[in-house]
Amino acid sequence: MLKRFCYLLILSSAIACSSSKKTTGQVASNELSKAEKKDGWQLLFDGTTKNGWHIFNNRTDGSAWKVDSGTLYYEPAARGPKGEGSGELITTDSFENFHLKLEWKLTEGGNSGIIFLAREDLKYRYAYITGPEMQIIDNDRHPDAKNVKHRAADLYDFITAQPENVRPIGQWNEVEIVLNKGKLDLYQNGVKVVSTTMWDANWEAMKAQSKFKNTPDFGAFKKGHIVLQDHGNKVYFRNIKIKNL
Repeated sequence: MLKRFCYLLILSSAIACSSSKKTTGQVASNELSKAEKKDGWQLLFDGTTKNGWHIFNNRTDGSAWKVDSGTLYYEPAARGPKGEGSGELITTDSFENFHLKLEWKLTEGGNSGIIFLAREDLKYRYAYITGPEMQIIDNDRHPDAKNVKHRAADLYDFITAQPENVRPIGQWNEVEIVLNKGKLDLYQNGVKVVSTTMWDANWEAMKAQSKFKNTPDFGAFKKGHIVLQDHGNKVYFRNIKIKNL
């Protein structure tokens, strides 16, 4: 009788737990909810492989980019003495008007970025000279963060993110990039932190005051790839998903 009672108790707890998950709408990492699928979202990272990604211009085999426990991360210790296995990780597909979501976290003193509208061509040595970047950085410990336009969630070298709401090192940050017919909005941890319009007179004025003023192709492409930057530091990504607008 006691055994039967214990069995029923365990069974009822399992059912309650399952019901709770359905009620709260919880979705596992690197998966899409039914609502997201219906709304046209697609995963760019499946949680187990690097399918759909490669190194910019195929310069290396990308072996320093690892997948473990549902995260996609760059491991500096895995690169060779001449940079073997390293490089910017770029999507196979390109996008024009889109809504991108992902989560990132850094180790202490780290630096990286999310580049978009990147153009892949052998005449470009790096993706970052072709497409704008949402900055990822340790605001407190990386020296580049002393520049007010090089801090976490900034539109790199163009616009300072406001408010500054990056979470402590080691914690996940949720970010979004929304680009639709030139209107660009960046979100960090649920808050819009940058809003601008690409390719208008103000954009060109900002570019003329930036480090890209002598890089004519920077930010010029209206369709391009998503890139996760290799800045030589360990950085983690997960829940990378995109919807065409």
